[in-house]
Amino acid sequence: MTDELEPVGDHTKVRRKIDNTLARFAAAHEELAAEEAKRQERRERFIARPVALIEQTRTRLQRVVAPVKSDGDGEKAAPQTRLQEKKQRRSDRSIRITRITCAVLAGLIFLATGALWGTKTWFNSKFTEIAALDENSSDIQNAAGQTGDENFLIVGSDTRAGATAEENVGDADAVGGARSDTVMLAHVPADRKRAVVVSFPRDLEISRPACERYDANTGQYSSEVVAAATKVKLNTAYAIGGPKCLTKWVQQLTGLRVNHFVGIDFGGFKDMVDAVHGVTVHVDKPIKDSVLGMVIAETGDVTISGDQALSYVRARHVQGDPTSDYGRIKRQQEFLTALLQKAMSQGVITDPTQLTNFVTAFARATFGDNIGVDQMLTLAQSMKGMDTTKLKFLTVPTTGESNSRGNEVLLETKSKELFQAMIDNTPLPGTPEYEAAQAASSAAQTPPPSMSKKSSSDS
Repeated sequence: MTDELEPVGDHTKVRRKIDNTLARFAAAHEELAAEEAKRQERRERFIARPVALIEQTRTRLQRVVAPVKSDGDGEKAAPQTRLQEKKQRRSDRSIRITRITCAVLAGLIFLATGALWGTKTWFNSKFTEIAALDENSSDIQNAAGQTGDENFLIVGSDTRAGATAEENVGDADAVGGARSDTVMLAHVPADRKRAVVVSFPRDLEISRPACERYDANTGQYSSEVVAAATKVKLNTAYAIGGPKCLTKWVQQLTGLRVNHFVGIDFGGFKDMVDAVHGVTVHVDKPIKDSVLGMVIAETGDVTISGDQALSYVRARHVQGDPTSDYGRIKRQQEFLTALLQKAMSQGVITDPTQLTNFVTAFARATFGDNIGVDQMLTLAQSMKGMDTTKLKFLTVPTTGESNSRGNEVLLETKSKELFQAMIDNTPLPGTPEYEAAQAASSAAQTPPPSMSKKSSSDS
């Protein structure tokens, strides 16, 4: 008789419960054993992989150092004569030297790659990070179409902290805070076929957005929100709201996605110039500033460094230059190009001391958001070696005259055309390519003469 025919008493119930529990324990034990076997198999494979790799490497090195020649049957081929044996030894020795050389070169390349990666990581760690970007802003136009574009907002922050008497620019007590005396937007499209640098006058009249207050000494933002203001100078955006506020205004005006912010403290700017042993600029006539004094007395191609370079980019009261800020903008654009070209030259790139000194000085004088060696190389390479048709330096369109408040007035229609061309990567307004495209567009919209006559007769 089976258990099911037995009377189901308390004893039977207890026994069945024990049997079920034992069965469950047995099943669990089998599952754990299977899992442990799989883990053991994975451990063995994990251990065997580097062992096999080491063995393969050892075998390859043996082949490099002592290659073995075999005939078709696996037997070592023996020279038939002494002359053949001598030639074979010479050939084997040449092959062995070549293989050893290749192995050494491969090792050196591997070590050099690791050293470069470590150096780049060290350089990147030197840059001072500060919050500036808002790449998801609703002010960005055609965000999908701007994928791959690089837009650098470059700001020259001219503080007087640490300025020496020789610089003749005042001190932090007389001229407090930090101002964006230089504002440039460098646009490099995804295809890297051109670069456009647009400068903004420091006295440009803007409508400043509401921004968190910024402390230039600490690089921090407070919870206090400064209300929006109209008819104020551009440099107030940075003075009050720092990099975030300036980036916000630039994106509102241009519709471009600013994905790199580069702030350069002019106080440390001269160290960058000295690190590359000076920068050469072209001077048509001596530059004398009513505040800074004689900046450059020579003419032609002049190499300047240190404090002289600092005065060159700061000067805005140059005698014989009625445009003030516009003359300074032109000098700053030319000097930036010359500095990047010098930094990317063979003399600097191949000189470890100069390169290290330049990057160190640059990192010490620079702060920003999403900047590093790779990003700066993208900007430098885009601006280096391009001809005038591919590299454009522009100033945002203005009336060219100050209004009653002493501010430069923006030409809004022309500005929109310029920035739309940058967004769409189409010819820039004022260029021959742009005029040709406009003419072609007008011709396409004008009906042929025959159709015009037919329409007249029908009417």
